[in-house]
Amino acid sequence: MLSPRGPKACGGGAADRQIHVLAVDDSSVDRAVIARLLRSSKYRVTTVDSGKKALELLGLEPNVNMIITDYWMPEMTGYELLKIVKESSELREIPVVIMSSENVPNRINRCLEEGAEDFLLKPVRPSDVARLCNRMR
Repeated sequence: MLSPRGPKACGGGAADRQIHVLAVDDSSVDRAVIARLLRSSKYRVTTVDSGKKALELLGLEPNVNMIITDYWMPEMTGYELLKIVKESSELREIPVVIMSSENVPNRINRCLEEGAEDFLLKPVRPSDVARLCNRMR
């Protein structure tokens, strides 16, 4: 039987499949914060420090249920990562959430128009993580 949110329950009991989130941020402090918040909500978390490493991991690990990425990173921004994921036939169904410490409305709108599920302002709070459950597919 499917839950009201679909086949996967968030933070549910032992019978539920653990949801795997890929967290991408070039800041080790921000990676640690988001990983701690996600793990406290019973998500399985893999962290990487760049968009390029995220794409490498996605090629090796097909069972990622959500990507949460910083907007500003060297080499590849979170926005560029979002575009690559959404243009890929293999990856486009994975929800992508963008995070940023800067509240820039046109940047937020551009990310959402490009297919981001949500845009979180840093510092990310437990209430933000709780809201992510509804974004899972």
